[in-house]
Amino acid sequence: MTDNNNPALAKALQILNTRIGEEQSPGDWVEMTQEMINKFADATGDHQWIHVDVERAKQGPFGAPIAHGQLTLSILGILSRNDTPKDETEVPIEGQKMGINYGFNRVRFPAPVPVGSMLRAKRVLKTAEIKGGMIETMTEVTVEIQGKDKPACVAESMGRMVF
Repeated sequence: MTDNNNPALAKALQILNTRIGEEQSPGDWVEMTQEMINKFADATGDHQWIHVDVERAKQGPFGAPIAHGQLTLSILGILSRNDTPKDETEVPIEGQKMGINYGFNRVRFPAPVPVGSMLRAKRVLKTAEIKGGMIETMTEVTVEIQGKDKPACVAESMGRMVF
């Protein structure tokens, strides 16, 4: 860990403060497949029919199997990733050794994610402050479903940046 008098930490915080409120470029589109859903069901033991029984789910309220909300949350990292940084808000902070997932303040799943849906995440940095020799960030993450008005997930993601 690093103490609060570290110049690299102070410089990083200064850079992050200029990025607060700016939307980063969205991640690349990722398809939600039945295979992903089945593997998640196996890993978690959640084999509810709306997720894994394709024929029954076609007759159900969503007209197709849907992803587990927790699966959508679990792949936020993939959904946020894009192959090429598109602007300065995506350039790594100098001196950062790693990032730590610190948790979530709030998570909602406004819309179901049917199999075959294309998803991506948009991110907006909301806060950044030095805590415990690290920088703690809160980022609002919105998972879009291609062609739909309602998002699949909206979450306040907490992270810690280690220097």
